[in-house]
Amino acid sequence: MKHLLTKPEADLGFGNKTTQESPERFINKDGSFNIVRKGVQHYRLINIYSNLIAMSWFKFGIIVILYYTTVNLFFTFLYLLVGVHHLSGIEGNSFIDKFLDAFFFSAQTLTTVGYGRISPEGLPANIVASLEALLGVLVLAIATGVCYGRFAKPNARIAFSKNMIIAPYQDVTALEFKIANLRNNQLIDVEVILNYSYLETNKEGNRIRKYKTLELERSSVNFFPLSWTIVHPINEDSPLWEVSEGELAYLDAEFMILIKAVDDTFAQQVHVRSSYKFNEIIFNAKFNSIFDKVENGQIILELDRIDEFQKL
Repeated sequence: MKHLLTKPEADLGFGNKTTQESPERFINKDGSFNIVRKGVQHYRLINIYSNLIAMSWFKFGIIVILYYTTVNLFFTFLYLLVGVHHLSGIEGNSFIDKFLDAFFFSAQTLTTVGYGRISPEGLPANIVASLEALLGVLVLAIATGVCYGRFAKPNARIAFSKNMIIAPYQDVTALEFKIANLRNNQLIDVEVILNYSYLETNKEGNRIRKYKTLELERSSVNFFPLSWTIVHPINEDSPLWEVSEGELAYLDAEFMILIKAVDDTFAQQVHVRSSYKFNEIIFNAKFNSIFDKVENGQIILELDRIDEFQKL
């Protein structure tokens, strides 16, 4: 096996002290880093705004519903504590009816809707209602800012092929994977950086983590309207020269990808990360074309076929 490269060793920020106890992968398929921080006070790790901006819409929706329900339940019990007789307009006789009336009055007060059938009477109920109305105004302002931040944050949705392949390329072979833009917005000045991570045995017999930046046939394109097959030629200058499938497993190989592009809609740079492990590489294969049809004068890009390949 050869590990020759004219470029100096890449520094990806992971260090080289990880040994056989390396994680399953350094970069998860969704682009997040497979790292858990410990030994720091929890409050130092809390960044509510950033977490609300970065989390998925599903998690964000769940948090909003849980917060809304919890706050309303809290104020419902406060109204029950001060006495529902201080809420004019409650018509229920049973505890459940009174509880539901107080809960929905709380929801109307929190959102400042105020239908008017139920209103607070007396100082205790008015104090609770005033505090809830103040909280509702503040929360509405914060929620508006968070939602705007989520909608205004530029991000790219790039599909990666499920596997990398080792395919014939000119007189040698090449390591390849395919990407495509999942959105209708345009990405321009797209740049791809492919890094190779592996374990190497040093003179002392210890296995240390090494990183190489792989040379690509083409590392950037001006426009990205179709799919793009990223190609690393495996020639004598490549660290993958004469490396077999079994050797990639022994080396605990991982290929980490960073994509940088400019989102034409927001005129801002976006980043996408992903990775492939050695067991996600198919040897002696070729990707199928996903835009081999033209209808009404337009190229049809079949994104659901981006993972398709054929063995050679």
